[in-house]
Amino acid sequence: MSEQQPESHDDSFDEFDQIVAEESDRDPDLAVIAAGSRTLRAQAGPPLGDPVPDVPTDPEVAQALREVEQELSGRWGETKLEPSVTRIAALMDVLGEPQRAYPSIHVTGTNGKTSTARMIEALLNAFELRTGRYTSPHVSSVTERISLDGAPITAERFVETYHDIKPYVEMVDAAEEFRLSFFEVLTGMAYAAFADAPVDAAVIEVGMGGTWDATNVIDAAVAVVTPISLDHTDRLGSTPGEIAQEKGGVIKQGATVILAQQPVDAAQVLLKKAVEVDATVAREGMEFGVVTREIAVGGQQLTLRGLGGEYDGIFLPLYGAHMAHNAAVALAAVEAFFGIGADHARALDVDTVRKAFASVTSPGRMEVVRRSPTVVLDAAHNPAGALVTAEAVTEAFGFSRLVGVVGASEGKDVRGVLEAFEPIFAEVVVTENTSHRAMSADELAAVAVEVFGVDRVQVEPRLDDALEAAITLAEEEAEYGGAGVLVTGSVITVGEARLLLKRG
Repeated sequence: MSEQQPESHDDSFDEFDQIVAEESDRDPDLAVIAAGSRTLRAQAGPPLGDPVPDVPTDPEVAQALREVEQELSGRWGETKLEPSVTRIAALMDVLGEPQRAYPSIHVTGTNGKTSTARMIEALLNAFELRTGRYTSPHVSSVTERISLDGAPITAERFVETYHDIKPYVEMVDAAEEFRLSFFEVLTGMAYAAFADAPVDAAVIEVGMGGTWDATNVIDAAVAVVTPISLDHTDRLGSTPGEIAQEKGGVIKQGATVILAQQPVDAAQVLLKKAVEVDATVAREGMEFGVVTREIAVGGQQLTLRGLGGEYDGIFLPLYGAHMAHNAAVALAAVEAFFGIGADHARALDVDTVRKAFASVTSPGRMEVVRRSPTVVLDAAHNPAGALVTAEAVTEAFGFSRLVGVVGASEGKDVRGVLEAFEPIFAEVVVTENTSHRAMSADELAAVAVEVFGVDRVQVEPRLDDALEAAITLAEEEAEYGGAGVLVTGSVITVGEARLLLKRG
């Protein structure tokens, strides 16, 4: 295993070392990215408008999309897994291996995967590459999961792609012991859509784990591994080291590994994996990282240390230290994608980097959807994510009174999530989303009362009622100007709240 060494450009490296030392115990919220070689395209750019699509206005298209969703929902859901890539590999075979038609950037990790994937995508677009991005879960519409050049594919294209591969899906269903799952079919759709576009590079987010995840039929040349924390412990393992065993499956032979800060046991596992496959490693805090970070109106101002040098004057329109670290990881991944730090010593064009980061959006991640009072959406659903969200909300907004709206899924560490938010919530309104996996409001309330005390907990099973109650609580005691509401606990809860608030 070889390690990329930072260049000693000037005295600023001493400042970088100091900042890295100060941030060595931050909470993880980064991502794993792997990338291959590139081809140039003539035109590309960031998406315009709301990155979350509305319901199709054409009734026939809307009906066709509903029918496809209904067919997909009849398959195994994303929480029912058979740890194998046998079925997805069989689908790729009958489709003609579409995932090998373009270089891919693979994203895995505990928190921050989608935000980091969006940053990588924005950087690649800014450097005139046509991109495909596959992420999960979706905030509002299933079509969000498959994007081209930063925008979700249209409902029409989503339906067409499904029907294009449906005969091949049925062939695999008939030949295998178990039918392809919901996630496996969507993965096949994404890989086929990207080949059909065609794209110059695909940014692929792992659904769960790594080794046996359906996305792991690609051979990405750069793997970036996020700080790992506990989530999906019933499937991935009960310690960061055990979870790292699965997530490290995205590290392929001869790859470059962009390694974010890790718990010690996870780092040991990942570095051992890198040695086994002769991968080159670049580490956050050593070869790249956040040099400076200042709060700015609408986001933050950054100086980042990349593999090829320092990039200053970067405005990131997202809140929180974890988003700054996501940006550092994304930048290093794209540099590695272009061969910087290995084949080339040069840096990326800083003006292009600035333009890319300034265009980044991340729906449902520290997203402000209303003012007076301010309503923030964040999809934190595990204790590590909740801790960084609580820190980010405190830093960015300084609310005099903050009310939480929390709706969670069964099987999650809801106590840990609630304990992370307890210091910043004046009150919490517990609710539930419409998913069949939603934890009941009463069950969640029982835990919330233990954490917050009965006087600080309100129960509203309907999400619309919960939002109204939280806004009313936030406006009490003449604190209207400094009040806020944070909706959190689940991507599904956040997605449904986003639809309600944007339509209201």
